[in-house]
Formats: sequence, C-alpha cells, structure tokens
Amino acid sequence: MEFEKIHSELLQETLYKGKHKSGLSVYVLPKQGHSKSYASFAARVGSIDNAFVAAGETGVTEIPDGVAHFLEHKLFEQPDGTNAFDQYNTTGASANAFTSFNTTAYLFSSTDNFYGNLEILLDFVGKPHFTDENVAKEQGIIGQEIRMYEDDPNWRVFFNLLGALYQNHPVRNDIAGTVESISRIDRDVLYKCYHSFYNPSNMALFTCGDVDCGRVAELVDKYVTASPIGSIGRFYPVEPPQVRQSEVIQKLSVASPIFLLGFKDNDLNVEGSLLLRKQIVTEILLEMLAGKSSATYNSLYEQGLINQTFDIDFTAEGNYAFSTLGGESCDPLAARDALLEKIGKATLTQEAFDQCKKVVIGRHLRLFNSVEKLSNSFVSAIFRGTDLFEYLGVCDSIALEEVQSRKDKHFTPQNSAVSIIEPF
Repeated sequence: MEFEKIHSELLQETLYKGKHKSGLSVYVLPKQGHSKSYASFAARVGSIDNAFVAAGETGVTEIPDGVAHFLEHKLFEQPDGTNAFDQYNTTGASANAFTSFNTTAYLFSSTDNFYGNLEILLDFVGKPHFTDENVAKEQGIIGQEIRMYEDDPNWRVFFNLLGALYQNHPVRNDIAGTVESISRIDRDVLYKCYHSFYNPSNMALFTCGDVDCGRVAELVDKYVTASPIGSIGRFYPVEPPQVRQSEVIQKLSVASPIFLLGFKDNDLNVEGSLLLRKQIVTEILLEMLAGKSSATYNSLYEQGLINQTFDIDFTAEGNYAFSTLGGESCDPLAARDALLEKIGKATLTQEAFDQCKKVVIGRHLRLFNSVEKLSNSFVSAIFRGTDLFEYLGVCDSIALEEVQSRKDKHFTPQNSAVSIIEPF
C-alpha cells in the first residue's frame, strides 16, 4: 500500500493517506515523540441507517432501530468466550467504542506497545461472533442502558428536541433504539448488517501519534483480507421543511430546569468542501450571535436567564443539520423568547466577525494538541467527505456578507423548537 503525503504549512502537520487493496482508507498522522498514540477503526454506519440495499442485492432491507449500536456492543465478544477489553487490560491501553448517527468507531489510546494494540483492534473488529444466546443476553444489557438514558436529563433534552425538529428523519430516534425495537434484533439481522457495512471499503482506519506508515501498512495487510464490495444504497424518508412541534416539555428529577433551543437547517444535500464551508460559516455565526463574548450571552447572563452551562453547537451532515443553544435556566421559556428576539434583531459587525473568526480558528488549532479529539473529529470528517486540513484556508476565505446571508436563512423562528426539562 502506497501513501500520499499531504502537508499543511498553516498547521505544520503532515498526513499520510493510503487506499488498501481491500478498499480500506488508511490515514497516518505522525507526531514524533508524542507521549500518547491513538487509533480509530470506524465503519460508516450509524443509527440513521435503517433502510439500505446491500451490495449485490436489489431489494431494500429494513432493520429495527438500534442495530448499529447493538453491533458495537457485540463485536467486543470473541468466539472463544473472551472479550477484547480483556486483551487491552493486559497491554495497559485505554479502549472504547461509540455509535453516532452516522458512524460506529472502535478505538484505543496507549503510551506504549501501539502496534500490539493495533493488532488487537484490527483482529476483533474483523471477527464477528453472534449466537442466539449472546444476542438475547445483550438485549437485556442494552435494555437496561436504554432505561438509564430515559432518566438522563441531558440525553432527553437533546433527543426531545430532535423529535420536535424532525417529523420523519431517523435522526429523531434514540441511537440505542427502544426496548421494543431491540427485541426484534436477532443474529441474522446482525450478520446482514455487519457484512453490508463492515466491509473495508465502507471503513476507515485513522492512527495518530508516534506511529510509522510502514508498520501500520504491514498490520493492515495481515488482518484486513476482505475484498471491496460495491456501494451501499441508503434510504431516508422525505423530511418536510417545517418543524414537527415548536415546544416539548418533560419533567424529570433535576435540580434546575434545562432547555435546548434548536434551529432546523433546510439547506441540505451539500457535501465535501461545500459542507465544510457551511459548517464554518455557521460556527462563526453562532459565536457572533450567542458566544461567550456576545452581547446576547452577557445580557441573558446578567438577567439570570442563563449560567455557565450555556453552550452552542452546530451539527452538519449532508441530509440533516441543526444548531443548538441552551443550558440551565430558571425560566427556559423566557430564555427562549429572549434568544429568538436578540438573534432576530442582531446586527453583525465586521469587528465581531473578525473576533469570532479568530475564536473558531483557535478552537480548530487546539484539536491538534489532543490525539483523542483530533482522531474522533478526523474520522467524522472523513465520512462527511470533508478535510480538516482545508479548514483554515476555507475559514480565511469567508466574508461577513456570507455569514449575514446564513443568519437570514437559518436562524428564523419558524425553523426553531425548544426542548425543556423541568423538575418534578
């Protein structure tokens, strides 16, 4: 496997990108002398991928909610009855996995024996072992996890918001599914999804730290032996531009009310550099409208409507996107009304634009100081078709007029909904 060398003068970083004969995309970001190394082996499949046409087939396969997350749990279990976590415990590595809307990733970080840990990673992800017995056992374990999240106020305020913003798109559904949906998962469903989505041509390996391209390539040759398959057809329901409901309130055991104001993005079906540009434009805009240095933040803070837990975020994907603003509040509805009013009336100045662009650039640069944060962001960017090495150049080319236009289209009351968690 040959690697393409990609160097960024702005970042002073060099990335090596290769395509294995199996179709696996391999990335190596060396950081010589760095105390910690990190690897992420990820499949482009998440909770929203519930209807698809597998390679070589013509019919649509529909699966229950929660299969991607279920697979994440099951892959650690080995045919001999051991668990991949047990192997990592002997090497001292810190291992984990996560499932998001679009991605399932298996990862570890270590201060030594990186290549031995990489062998464990490549080996167990490539050896699924599902039986009727271990699937039934896992249904009980994940069922308990789902019930736990039903009482988690931060989880519920977020997914209640998505349920209000979206009418049909599966992003509105909990990543783990429901107790009812996972009861319909069996070994045949898991194997069908594994062989469809865990083909190397639908996966990426990202390594970062004091690592060498040649040794990474040797291990990929040893453990990744499947042949590439054709593209996977993915199907998502038609989503109308209107929000499902403007307000949703739930009572849970919390000391203080929590709110999350969301804005549904209807400027969709963009990818690659255009998606990256939209992401950066919105990040700058959010900082201008409600970042810690904004007039809106300081006004609401002084009124006691928000506190230090207030945060802003933008999620950008090709077929869905949304902005969120929120935290604890003594009066969530008053905070919502104040945010909508101040965002609507906000005047975007060149001075604020220049300042907030620097904030966004600084945040991006800090990513490269943490192998964990960098690796997770890099894998997500890969599956979105965006390039983190292009971030600074794109950011530099953005002008105030582009941000103003984005504000007028995205941050409107009719695109918004609020989710509130109140104390009993």
